[in-house]
Amino acid sequence: MGELLVLIDHSESEPRKVSLQMLSAAKSLAEASGDTVAAVWLGPGADAAAAALGSHGAQKLYHWDSEDALGYVTLPQVSALQVAFETSGADTLLFASGNHTKDVAARLAIRLDAGVITDATDVEVGDDGRLVATKEVFGGEMITTSKIADGKHQFIGVAANAFPAEDTGGGAPELVALDVTLDDAATASKVVSVEKQGSSDRPDIGEAAVVVAGGRGLGNESGFELMEQLADLIGAGVGASRAATDAGWYPHRYQVGQTGRTISPTLYIGSGISGAIQHRAGMQTSQNIVAINKDAEAPIFQIADFGVVGDLYKVVPKLIEELEARKG
Repeated sequence: MGELLVLIDHSESEPRKVSLQMLSAAKSLAEASGDTVAAVWLGPGADAAAAALGSHGAQKLYHWDSEDALGYVTLPQVSALQVAFETSGADTLLFASGNHTKDVAARLAIRLDAGVITDATDVEVGDDGRLVATKEVFGGEMITTSKIADGKHQFIGVAANAFPAEDTGGGAPELVALDVTLDDAATASKVVSVEKQGSSDRPDIGEAAVVVAGGRGLGNESGFELMEQLADLIGAGVGASRAATDAGWYPHRYQVGQTGRTISPTLYIGSGISGAIQHRAGMQTSQNIVAINKDAEAPIFQIADFGVVGDLYKVVPKLIEELEARKG
């Protein structure tokens, strides 16, 4: 019986939704393999988050409370995560498939000669006890199942919303402090300032259960005001196609696609988006896809669960009107 490590991605001492989802998935995997679920928290705030982590499946919590975890670029977290592996004797890591966490996992994989699979939409225990990950490749044209070769540490990057976050009411995890010593290389690049991007009350599209997205078919920047109005009615995040962000109609950080964000919400509503493969690669794992486009031949309809052929400027206002009436 070993330990299955889950690297907790967090912001301002709050675990991100994907971290709770990974813990719930790890709990199911551990029940099948007989392992213990151990969360790894790097940076301040572990004590405050312990109860939430425990209720989602963490039985143990390795933590490094130092500000150095966030004060330098990447390498301190790599070193701390390596200490977590050495302390626990674990050979398996689940991590969120975000840019930063991928960087941390990849650098540690070099040190430990580990295998890495990213953007997994499902993970299960194989017949030989190794984890088997399902993911889409070639822009979503193929679905693969993969596992790390025997004898290697296995690092699996999990896509947001691939699993539900289930609060099972578990007790507080056992806290284990990590003793981390940083070398000169780890402190060579220091974070000197942090500038927060402008935000709103809308959920981040990477974690949102519902995403409303607009594309070239909006015609202009003001079309996103309509998208935001719809999103605010249903508690959704707002995304955009590459064509829309390249035109300057919406900030690039909201771009969905192969060169933007990968999302997997419960509900995706795309308006004026043709469905080029670049965009589909970033959203086609959504559980329910609704497409609104006046072109009946648009590729987006090939993967849509529900399609509306029509002018979005006639369809969406009617949808908003109906939603407002139901709320009233």
